[in-house]
Amino acid sequence: MITTIVLATADIHKIPETAQAIADLDDVSEVYSVAGDYDFVIMVRTRTHDDLARVVSEEIAKVPGVERTQTLVAFKVYSRHDVEALFSVGFEQAD
Repeated sequence: MITTIVLATADIHKIPETAQAIADLDDVSEVYSVAGDYDFVIMVRTRTHDDLARVVSEEIAKVPGVERTQTLVAFKVYSRHDVEALFSVGFEQAD
């Protein structure tokens, strides 16, 4: 599974409907409306890089209201559980 974060700017007059249209795309798992340089953080999960290219360039970029995207491909995920395990190496939990 390829996990990708897509940052997007959008027409401020179309934020709700643009977000919903993006969220309705099959390979999009979440859309966050955020403050800052971007309007949306979009989580995309695909099986192949070809699928990723299609979702970003043919689907997200063509949603009415989307003005610009920047794509970040995740190499490795570090969850809270993973980080806690890294720092607990050599320490045993007391029962």
